Amino acid sequence: MSEGTYTYDYPRPMLTVDAVVFAVRDGGLNVLLIQRGQEPWKGMWAIPGGFIDMDEELDAAARRELEEETGVTGVPLVQYHTFGGVGRDPRGRVITVAYLGVADPDRVEPKGGDDATHAAWKPMPDLPAMAADHRDVIARAVEALDALLRDEAEAARIVPPSVALEILRSAVSVARDEPRDPAPVK
Repeated sequence: MSEGTYTYDYPRPMLTVDAVVFAVRDGGLNVLLIQRGQEPWKGMWAIPGGFIDMDEELDAAARRELEEETGVTGVPLVQYHTFGGVGRDPRGRVITVAYLGVADPDRVEPKGGDDATHAAWKPMPDLPAMAADHRDVIARAVEALDALLRDEAEAARIVPPSVALEILRSAVSVARDEPRDPAPVK
């Protein structure tokens, strides 16, 4: 796409992608998080993600952001929801297309990169204080993963062969029953 001026007479939202990646560690469901290195929410934990480029497909943007911020590659991602609550980001109207994936934690070594100072697996439900509405984004991802795991063909699309489906299903079931923090940090 050629560079140019993108000016309109009306306001328009910004678009991001987020990648919620799960793994079973020590028998429980864990989620891959980054610690933000920039404002807003500098120092807080968040889901890997960011703004799409003008000439980039959504799926490619999700994979790129995951790799840039965590060093993680090769995790199949599926789109599961779009989050667009007004006021979810102090930079303006930001709508995010969320993806989920499952990784084998023995084959994935996350490390912070780009605008993330750290990347790490965090156990559910003991998540740290989260940026924006990311706790809700993760909760919706757990629900989506639970639904996806009920269909063997769908599960095979994103669950690595090295991950035992029954153990993953059990970990997701436990995570679904845990209470959520009702108030996102602003």
